[in-house]
Amino acid sequence: MSSRIEQIIDELEEYVESCKPKFMSNSEIIVNKDEIDELIRELRMKTPDEIKRYQKIISNKEAILNDAREKAEKLINDATVHTNELISEHEIMQQAYAQANVVVSMASQQAQEILDKATIEANELRMYAAQYTEDRLADLENIIVSAINASNANYQNLIGSLNQYKDLIQSNRQAMHPTEEEFEGLGLDESGEGRGPNVI
Repeated sequence: MSSRIEQIIDELEEYVESCKPKFMSNSEIIVNKDEIDELIRELRMKTPDEIKRYQKIISNKEAILNDAREKAEKLINDATVHTNELISEHEIMQQAYAQANVVVSMASQQAQEILDKATIEANELRMYAAQYTEDRLADLENIIVSAINASNANYQNLIGSLNQYKDLIQSNRQAMHPTEEEFEGLGLDESGEGRGPNVI
């Protein structure tokens, strides 16, 4: 079962894939700022919980090792008790020593095997958790960078369009107020009425 953070990343990827491409561009897309902000906001809220979850998995390494140590100590203690019982039997003293050495050796070997296995399992869990967290953070970084690039491109396009509209408006305003020379060329006075011929 996937976590919520994985679901959000999938939703972000699907959203980016569904966005329309920018006109005359193969690498830029048009995004809805509100929709992507909502997904990123939820992702930001869920990420700390996910990281805590995998930190807990890593911390379980100590619990695994402690459990292995307890099992190993119990085996050794049981072997020691059994050895003492055998040694207390005078008539089988030599046999008791031999059996005791075998039992202690086997117990020590089993304890070492348990410790080795627990260490391997704990390291595998730690590596998996660290790699998973790194992969998710890398996915998040890529999505945020794509969103930032798309927003910057849209912003630059908006500024360019506004500048064009500004130039057009200024040109129209200037056309509505011709200069004195333009009035004379049309045979009009500044009030816009016609003038008679000059009299000497």
